Amino acid sequence: PESQMAGKAASCAGCPNQKNCASGKGVVDPAVEMVQEAFKNVKHTILVLSGKGGVGKSTIASQIAWGLADMKKEVGVLDIDICGPSMPRMM
Repeated sequence: PESQMAGKAASCAGCPNQKNCASGKGVVDPAVEMVQEAFKNVKHTILVLSGKGGVGKSTIASQIAWGLADMKKEVGVLDIDICGPSMPRMM
């Protein structure tokens, strides 16, 4: 960790890597390597973001995905709305 507060700040509470950061040893979560391997062939990322709900983020994301799929592109969609994911309904 580069910060003296690594693993000690209030925002670190509950993080599974809190002890690793606080130790100062720079231990990397083993899942990081697995995720990097899974995403190594991803060439482009499109982020659909808003600070407000109900503005059509999922609609826009699904329409972009459908449009790219129609152009024979490989597409993946990650819906991070843990309270009410609507992407399964849209796709």
